Amino acid sequence: MASSLTKESAAQDTAPASGGKTFFGHPRGLATLFMTEMWERFSYYGMRALLVVYLIAGGPDAKPGSQGGGLAMPEASSVAIYSVYVAMVYLLAMPGGWFGDRVWGPRKTVAIAASVIMAGHLMLALPGKPTFFAGLALVAVGSGLMKANISTMVGHLYNGPKDPRRDGGFTVFYIGINLGGFLAPLVIGTVGQKVNWHLGFTIAAVGMGLGLAMFLIGTRNLDPKSSQVPTPLTVAERNSWIRKGLIWLAIAAVFYGVVVGTGHFTLNWALIPIALMGLIIPVFVLGRIKRDKELTSTEQTKVTGYIWFFVAAAVFWMIFDQAGSTMSTFAEKKTTDNVFGFHFPSTWFQSVNSAWVMIIAPVFAAMWVALARRKREPSTTVKFAAAMLLAGASFVLFAIPMSMAVDGKTVSPMWLLMIYMIQTIGELCLSPVGLSLTTKMAPQKYASQMMGVWFLAVTAGDCVMTLLATAGVNVNSFGVILAEAGVAALAGLAIWTFRKKIEGLMGDVH
Repeated sequence: MASSLTKESAAQDTAPASGGKTFFGHPRGLATLFMTEMWERFSYYGMRALLVVYLIAGGPDAKPGSQGGGLAMPEASSVAIYSVYVAMVYLLAMPGGWFGDRVWGPRKTVAIAASVIMAGHLMLALPGKPTFFAGLALVAVGSGLMKANISTMVGHLYNGPKDPRRDGGFTVFYIGINLGGFLAPLVIGTVGQKVNWHLGFTIAAVGMGLGLAMFLIGTRNLDPKSSQVPTPLTVAERNSWIRKGLIWLAIAAVFYGVVVGTGHFTLNWALIPIALMGLIIPVFVLGRIKRDKELTSTEQTKVTGYIWFFVAAAVFWMIFDQAGSTMSTFAEKKTTDNVFGFHFPSTWFQSVNSAWVMIIAPVFAAMWVALARRKREPSTTVKFAAAMLLAGASFVLFAIPMSMAVDGKTVSPMWLLMIYMIQTIGELCLSPVGLSLTTKMAPQKYASQMMGVWFLAVTAGDCVMTLLATAGVNVNSFGVILAEAGVAALAGLAIWTFRKKIEGLMGDVH
């Protein structure tokens, strides 16, 4: 939620790009996208808060006395499933951006995405493993379709990259994300964990339904560009994509048919290939964009600079996204679940990050404004370096309660509150800045697809965790946590050391 949008005087033009009423000084369409994203995040984070505890519920790794009725899976498998699921959500943002750029346009893609997400949550509400994993797949597909396109539509509301309200608009939009993320575990998490798992998933579906309704009602306030297909497929291209898709689908069907038919199928046959794809695809996509002969030399240089930010973001999300896996199981089994006699479900910890964002973000926004007026606002490279060092520091701190919670002992909730606070400050230095940076540095030809590339950084980070978990590495161990902290610190130092070189590659973007 940090805003780097303060380099221009506040006295500059503050009218919305399309004229008319404003939403806190921003184009009216921002209110529509704010509410749509808030309810989509409500459904996503509510389901995510339940995911790992539902997967282990009723099994040997569940907390004694907790609600049964889950899938009774081992903790290691649950962490791997969670990581690969989150990775898929962000991996599919890339084809989601492609659909927005070349098939449906951003506005239609978001409407379809919301419908698919709602259907996925309804399937999660049905008992049984097959429907559960089918529901996860639908939510991942729908979320992938939505992510890049709704962020692109936020960018459409402003008068180009140098509009002085642009970063501020992404900050407001980011508040919507965190408002949904704050409310979801308190509502969906409580109902699911304490009443009935599947009722919790049903509430997630209702949340997405509300988001879809608000989007359809408010589409008149969006910029007309959001309905356009920037580079529509030709007939020949469409036929080629269909043919390639069918070929790969047939190959996958034959391969997994043989694996299942010979009795060799295990969960890792699904998890490991997806995790490897999550590491290979970002490299392939960035390489393809970089080599595109249609890009100007300036655009290609900016793509080179962007790769630095991408790698740093992947390391950051590798640590940050463990809030729903490693830290979720730690909260469930090794953290005291009451304060002054008031007991609460462990899913409530999933609201802490969003609460910190809403508390700290206004302070950061005001700080960036004040520093910018004095021409002392940190550059994007400095903000990214700070984010990496803070991510590392959070896991150094996490190692302390981890070493204390042994032999059945539990630790104070304050440890997790402090860890989330440090991670949130890092997030505010990286996430909203990265979203805005992507829209500024993206070649015009890849406007929506570059938003998908930004989300692939999350995919890469989560896929590393999936591979570690499936390889039998104890990701909850003291040594692994400190090793991850070390990697983050090294990435931060690299960004800081080479900041002048990176800023040179960014051209006129700062």
